[in-house]
Amino acid sequence: MSLHHRTLRILSNGHLHSGEDLSRQLGVSRTAVWKAIRVLRAMGVTIHAVAGKGYHLARPVELLDEQAIRQALPQGAAPLLSELEIHHSLRSTNSHLLDAARAGRPGGHACLAEHQQQGRGRRGRHWASPLGANIYLSLLWRFELEPPALSGMSLAAGVAVAKSLAQMGITDIGLKWPNDVLWQGRKLAGVLLETSGESHGAQAVVIGVGLNVHMPRHVEIDQAWADVQSATPSPPGRNALAGALLGELLLSAERYGQQGLQACLPTWRELDALAGRTVRLQGLREKVTGVARGVDDHGALLIERDRRITAYQSGDVSARLYPGET
Repeated sequence: MSLHHRTLRILSNGHLHSGEDLSRQLGVSRTAVWKAIRVLRAMGVTIHAVAGKGYHLARPVELLDEQAIRQALPQGAAPLLSELEIHHSLRSTNSHLLDAARAGRPGGHACLAEHQQQGRGRRGRHWASPLGANIYLSLLWRFELEPPALSGMSLAAGVAVAKSLAQMGITDIGLKWPNDVLWQGRKLAGVLLETSGESHGAQAVVIGVGLNVHMPRHVEIDQAWADVQSATPSPPGRNALAGALLGELLLSAERYGQQGLQACLPTWRELDALAGRTVRLQGLREKVTGVARGVDDHGALLIERDRRITAYQSGDVSARLYPGET
């Protein structure tokens, strides 16, 4: 375990710890402690220094714990989990499980990280991943389905995220096609699906979810966002959230493999945040602006223009509200 990780574990209770005390507990010099504090700050942790007294976190941090997460899994999910990894820092949880898929790891293999060095969303966008602040979770699942039949899995994953948040008492959730989870119109979570590239046999899919829990206010994000602590007066702990989220993803993946998108379409349509609103599609050669009319039975977005409705598959296409829509 790295020095800065060990330092964070000591500081995680939010109490004030002197440099001398940290030095003694860690078995290193005061200079080494100061360097570890600098590393933690660079990874997004807000640490206050009190002259002559020491260091303390801006708020306590609940570090991820495998046993606590397993205990928080909803009924029926535990048998579907083949392996659970928890890491201090990874390039990205999706990248890690894509490597695991290529190495032949079975479906039901899940991975969480306290920090991502290169967290990413759809279309190569950066996903802010400060240390110990949010949930960065990926699940490997192997589907006995042809690739085209997997096109709606991102919608199913969005429904799973919404269900897990509802279990935690969070309301006012909306789903924005194809992969965003919103709270009062602001982005709370995102879904990223990637495949390992097999051309035949069981399709290995990595379902990645980033959920904002305690996002530091100084983090720069290029769109309106929310986090769990702003969505409820009594935020649940990160382990309870991770367990609920992982469990619903496991159940959703199994259900999708058996029933496809149909099992979750009614719920998705109830939570559709774009239906009836004017949107602009991005990622197409031509500019497309029209009124969103929900999704078809395959998960494609339906856009009405000039009294004609056209279906658009997700792929690299994303939808944004047209300027002036609220």
